[in-house]
Amino acid sequence: MTPDPPSQDSRHEAPEAAVAAPATLSRATGGQVLAAVRARLEAGAREVTIDLSGVGAMDSQGAAFLQLAHEAARARGARLRLEGARGAVAELLELVRASFAPPRAAEREQVGFLEGLGQSVFAALAEARQAAGLVVETLYWSVLAPVHGQGLRWGALMDELHEIGVRAIGIVALLNLLLGVIIALLSAAQLQRFGQAIWVADLVLIAFARELAAVLTAVIVSARSGAAITAELATMKVQEELDALRSMGLSTAKFLLAPKLWALVVAVPALTVLANVAGNAGGAFLGLTLLGEAPARWWDHLVSAAALGDFAQGLFKSLLFAVIIGLVACHNGLRVEGGARGVGLATTRSVVMDIFFIIVADMVFASIFFFT
Repeated sequence: MTPDPPSQDSRHEAPEAAVAAPATLSRATGGQVLAAVRARLEAGAREVTIDLSGVGAMDSQGAAFLQLAHEAARARGARLRLEGARGAVAELLELVRASFAPPRAAEREQVGFLEGLGQSVFAALAEARQAAGLVVETLYWSVLAPVHGQGLRWGALMDELHEIGVRAIGIVALLNLLLGVIIALLSAAQLQRFGQAIWVADLVLIAFARELAAVLTAVIVSARSGAAITAELATMKVQEELDALRSMGLSTAKFLLAPKLWALVVAVPALTVLANVAGNAGGAFLGLTLLGEAPARWWDHLVSAAALGDFAQGLFKSLLFAVIIGLVACHNGLRVEGGARGVGLATTRSVVMDIFFIIVADMVFASIFFFT
């Protein structure tokens, strides 16, 4: 029995699987070779051979076209072979052959549960130690150093006060005004059922004096100024400006952190006072318009409900919130790693940590004032 003759398709496919390279493989001729390889692949060839026996000269751009041919074959699940290279052409191929191999997938290190837990604990302890050092250094240059005559950078302090305090007046007043309207609406919906809508004035005043003004203002400042402080310090660290300051013998805590902390300590309580005024103005607007209360009666309830202890409680909270915002923002800005992405991650982390510690501190205060 004689073997079956090869089919017409197989006789037609064999020549198409080979490509003869020109005598000089460069930018001008490399594109022709790449186009010929792609044509063979589109015709269904599973293996394409480039004959380099006739190539006498090849430059780096010609080698780059061979790499593109490899990638084209790999994308179609085919194989590309280079044969017949001699002399300088073969030496150049040996230098660039590693780039023809497919990229290896990065192997992810498998970390066990206990190992991961231990790494998290040690990382948290290291960060806590770093944060403690920052707190001590910042408080020294903010409090003790000025007492001993080393002074503050008053020009930087004024700039920070303008940025953190003056430029935040509009957004703080507007949001607290709207919140005052919201609180008045919600409370009026219940008090009107008992014919005591006038007590909305007392409720709004006490709520803002003790809680809402301080907390909402702190959240606004943390999202606005705390994020800006973190981004500024992180950018300075990435661009090695902090290293330049240290190389000149200057303290970053004195020149950068202390003015920002003092600006927050001054601006946040002042903004909290403004928030109290705006919140009560929003409540009064709703009470005098929608509820139809008399202005004199509303004012009498505001005065009778006002207590110095309530305002002192809110201002003391705002003072502590200002310190939290400043220290958390500076801490995250100084520990940034990487480039632009690291700056973004540090800024996001700063805002989240600020809000978390503000809520935790507020809960502690609420518990203390409830049980004492």
